[in-house]
Amino acid sequence: MNGQTEEKWVKEELETLMEKVSQVYAGTPGREQAKKYVLGLLSPIERKNGWQMAECLGEKTPYALQQFLYRGRWKADTLRDRLREYVSERLGETEGVLVVDETGFLKQGKKSCGVIRQYSGTAGRIENCQVGVFLSYASAKGFTMLDRRLYMPREWMDDPERCKAAGVPKGTLFQTKAQMALTMIKETAQAGVPFAWVTGDSVYGDYRDIRIWLEAQNKGYVLSVSGKEHVWIGFYQHRISALLKELPDEGWTRESAGDGSKGQRLFDWLLIALNQPPEKGWRRHLLVRRSIAKPDELRAYVCYAPMDTPLKQLIRIAGTRWTIETSFADGSSHYLWPALRYRANAVYLRQSARLQKGAAFVRLSKNDIRKLCWWFSGFPSCLHNLLSWIHWRFIHQSIASSCHWKSQCFKLQL
Repeated sequence: MNGQTEEKWVKEELETLMEKVSQVYAGTPGREQAKKYVLGLLSPIERKNGWQMAECLGEKTPYALQQFLYRGRWKADTLRDRLREYVSERLGETEGVLVVDETGFLKQGKKSCGVIRQYSGTAGRIENCQVGVFLSYASAKGFTMLDRRLYMPREWMDDPERCKAAGVPKGTLFQTKAQMALTMIKETAQAGVPFAWVTGDSVYGDYRDIRIWLEAQNKGYVLSVSGKEHVWIGFYQHRISALLKELPDEGWTRESAGDGSKGQRLFDWLLIALNQPPEKGWRRHLLVRRSIAKPDELRAYVCYAPMDTPLKQLIRIAGTRWTIETSFADGSSHYLWPALRYRANAVYLRQSARLQKGAAFVRLSKNDIRKLCWWFSGFPSCLHNLLSWIHWRFIHQSIASSCHWKSQCFKLQL
């Protein structure tokens, strides 16, 4: 790898991206703060909050970044659209995969938009939280988040006053998570993003409208389904849970669903033919995944694919779902932040593909590549304004402490 060449490429790629999204921001200050925020996300600091990013960027206080996020005149949806164009140009491939999934953001209060006691996959239980539905894009060049929707429970939508107080736009209608996913998939297709496959969890696989629409567009899918879903084999309709109890002992194939944190994700797989669709040249299958260590752990996928699609490719598509879980690790609970985070991740992915080609003997980790991107960007280290930040933190903590004690004294007087 040539350091100077890579440094030049990172700077040029960042400028190209900033030029593409320049119209999103009202003026030069907004564009400059957006660029700094993206670079802060690429920085090696562990916690990506306003204070630490501003310090790492050489700012004297975090106020400029905070004001940009909360009061800046720019729209996250418009930024999303520009990012989608960038992803199509840089990561787009005809065999691209759209991955849909959801995640929860734990909250303590009751006023945050859409917050309610509901199941959170992040916590693995029912908690007070917000839930977002996300769409990511994966290809041989990398993967990144592409779109998002905040799930608004029916309890919220049936309370106009609560929605108004939280700033929910007028005319917002209730949508299930699966309906949100279908809306995002349709918008992505209309925007011209190249993809051939869609994969996702059973929440979305059980929603047949997604499968019907994809088949009408000649798009393949490998979607997980729950045991209550039905499929047709011959002249009979079979419940998935019943089929999983009658699986044969023969015909299984041991294959990897992709790289994991602990190596290859190996499972046993079985492909069962379903009734053929009316469209010529396509087939429907039921793909069953079985754990090697715990054979009783089974997962079923309904598949729609061209006739000549090999089993390995269907397994690869099923394994692509893990890419969105990796992306969640870099996410944020703020509604505006994901669009900016996706943009930083897109720059990182473009650099990752280039660096991995040159790393013949050492496989670079995600953090290694992020640090290289940060180093190539040429911003100062966190030691640059050390004394200034020590002074700022002291003043800020003093003000906060004073306000706290005044509040406590006022309560005692009451």
